[in-house]
Amino acid sequence: MRTVAVVGASLAGLSAARSLRKRGYDGRLVVIGDELHRPYDRPPLSKEFLAGTLGEADLVLETDGEDLQAEWLLGIRATGLDRSERAVRLADGREVRADGVVIATGAAARMLPGAEGLAGVHTLRTLDDARALRDELARGGRLVVIGGGFIGAEVASTAHALGLDVTVVEVAPTPLAGPLGETMGGIVSALHADHGVRLLCGVGVKGLSGERRVDAVLLEDGRSIPADIVVVGVGARPCVDWLEGSGVELDNGVKCGADGRTSLAGVVAVGDCANWYDPRAGAHHRVEHWTGARERPDAAVTTLLAGGVVEPGVPRPPYFWSDQYGVKIQFAGHAAGADSVTVEEGAPGDRNVLAVYRRAGHPVAVLGMNQPRLFMRWRKQLAAATS
Repeated sequence: MRTVAVVGASLAGLSAARSLRKRGYDGRLVVIGDELHRPYDRPPLSKEFLAGTLGEADLVLETDGEDLQAEWLLGIRATGLDRSERAVRLADGREVRADGVVIATGAAARMLPGAEGLAGVHTLRTLDDARALRDELARGGRLVVIGGGFIGAEVASTAHALGLDVTVVEVAPTPLAGPLGETMGGIVSALHADHGVRLLCGVGVKGLSGERRVDAVLLEDGRSIPADIVVVGVGARPCVDWLEGSGVELDNGVKCGADGRTSLAGVVAVGDCANWYDPRAGAHHRVEHWTGARERPDAAVTTLLAGGVVEPGVPRPPYFWSDQYGVKIQFAGHAAGADSVTVEEGAPGDRNVLAVYRRAGHPVAVLGMNQPRLFMRWRKQLAAATS
């Protein structure tokens, strides 16, 4: 390969570029990103950066003096992939011809229909999103968070600490039931009530009211929740529209093998847009977590450089963490495959627990709340048991 194009300049794209150089690739390397910013760390956006305790310089992912000898094309969106010409088409009319392509275009936050253009309504996915929301939160007032997932919960926690009046609205009966299961999802989401944050579950949002600026969130049960600021945290969609007609198979993102290989030779996918096959579960999963974006690109790059003849290893179970109301929450594995969950250490009422999920008696996932040492021990056991 003489030229490799990495489409996506966040953590997954940077990790792929690093792996290329580490694996001995010394050809032309082009990194394309639709944001103007160099790669930055996203997890602090909903926590320390939003609270003002971390600055933009603290988010930089590249180390001092790091030089990947790459061409950085930033602020330019990829609009297509021409398989006959082996070229990435860009929004400014240019093309980048490449022998290998790493797709790392990530995912974009979903917005409520009709909310576009209404002042005071935010999503939180990018640095620019976080800048705008931080400026609004600094003015105080009433915040309504739509969606009780991890991003929404972290924003609620941060805003509460800043002194705002916070309400969280979740359409599901139990927040976080998807990733954590109903029992532990209920225990974790109880952190809101512990700190005086209102949590409204089992009710959908009908719409927003306000002429130029939002003034209330309208619920499907007829209630109206006054709001000066609204954060929409209802999930994300993979950014793969630009690949339509390219020959790359799409299915909830870019459909990949266990090694990141796509349906098109010379093309691999990593990060939030990649729907990788998980040999443990026997199914495809799109893993939207920091550790996946850091670890999986190395396997994909190995496959790319070897021409797709590498036998993939078994990736470690998915892992993510969250910080809410001073509690560190850590999770590894797949809760959906469990038929039981037991608290092995601590007490749920103290929000200080270690819970193990099992299927047919075998551990498939582990959750920790303020149990970092015991959690890491179980995480290692889980990785060994599922490999």
